[in-house]
Amino acid sequence: MTTQHTSDTGVEAMELDCTGLLCPLPVYKAALALGELRPGERLRLITTDPGALQDIPAMARQRGDTLVSVDSTAGHQTFVIEKGPEL
Repeated sequence: MTTQHTSDTGVEAMELDCTGLLCPLPVYKAALALGELRPGERLRLITTDPGALQDIPAMARQRGDTLVSVDSTAGHQTFVIEKGPEL
């Protein structure tokens, strides 16, 4: 499920819930969602796939996006990714 909101810092953000999905779907869906954002906007991605802890940072690096934060607790991973400049 994808929702759009403005964060506490005033940055436009999208939230994407990928709980229950396994590789490669969280990476694929995150890349699609980031494609809808403008540079500087953020994606908050929630996953339960432990492989996402390596896959999502690698995807962000390859795309030129910034991994703002990662939180892994109780079998859930939450990533905040800021879309980088358009290439």
